[in-house]
Amino acid sequence: MKIFDAHFHIINPNFPLVENNGYLPPDFTVKNYKEKTEGYGISGGAIVSGSFQKFDQNYLLDALKVFGENYFGVANIPITMESKELEKLNQSNIRAVRFNLKRGGSERLKNLVKLSNKLFDTYGWHTELYVDSKNLKELKTILGQIPIFSIDHLGLSKDGLNDLYYWADKGVKIKATGFGRLDFNPITAMKKIYSINPDALMFGTDLPSTRAKTPFSFEHLQRIKDNFSDEAQKKIVYQNALKWYSKD
Repeated sequence: MKIFDAHFHIINPNFPLVENNGYLPPDFTVKNYKEKTEGYGISGGAIVSGSFQKFDQNYLLDALKVFGENYFGVANIPITMESKELEKLNQSNIRAVRFNLKRGGSERLKNLVKLSNKLFDTYGWHTELYVDSKNLKELKTILGQIPIFSIDHLGLSKDGLNDLYYWADKGVKIKATGFGRLDFNPITAMKKIYSINPDALMFGTDLPSTRAKTPFSFEHLQRIKDNFSDEAQKKIVYQNALKWYSKD
């Protein structure tokens, strides 16, 4: 199975880390990631900045250089970042800005619309949201002002799935990641999302699964393989995400 890993983290101790709610993650370098995923058929992916990396994105630039072609970055960016720094990120395969609405550690919600639109208009970047789907209803008006965005970890909560389905129907990308973070059956939700919009789902390992009750394992991929057709698998684990990040 050819895979584009749409969501994973690199935690390099050579670059600054900031506690988030008293938590600091263990190291997980590019070498660790390659060892963990050896034999999986991964041929590209998206490195996602975590709350514990705050606004220092030098680790991300370093990781992208090591990974090389077909790997892209999702950055934590303050609204005050200067144009020359943004241009540097853009030239280094950064494709998105992330807002961590669940744990903080990113730019504030009040700047979501302004920053998202600025980055989309200037560079064509999309926005990625770590948000609990229970909160999607109250955010509906705000999210309606963002050009294009994705939602992490299938929205996390069963209580907000109907609102998640609403956004899938509007063309929003949904990351099929972090199965060990959910309070519902991910396959059931994925089948519903796929029936609404076959282009929405994007698989990611979520490695190293920081703070997840159950970390990623190959069994998560096997569940996709067992429950979706060959055509659907290709879209979910490779084609949808590659198109999203490479802008093809």
